[in-house]
Amino acid sequence: MAVVAERAFTSRSTLQRVEAGDTSVSVGIYAGVLQALGLLDGLSQVADIGSDKVGQALASAELPKHVHLRRSGGKFRDG
Repeated sequence: MAVVAERAFTSRSTLQRVEAGDTSVSVGIYAGVLQALGLLDGLSQVADIGSDKVGQALASAELPKHVHLRRSGGKFRDG
């Protein structure tokens, strides 16, 4: 624990709070701990919409079911 805390540039007590899932610990500390453990590459997947199936389903549910296009009253122009 002391080695991970040192590599993450944080204290052992803060590392214990990270292990407990304390939400008041800054995301920078979490990133430092992930780096110290060699897991930082996985952080980019957290906000990846491509892997968020629930978020995609919620966003799709809010889309309109039908779209009505307005027809122009004038003549069509080429060019």
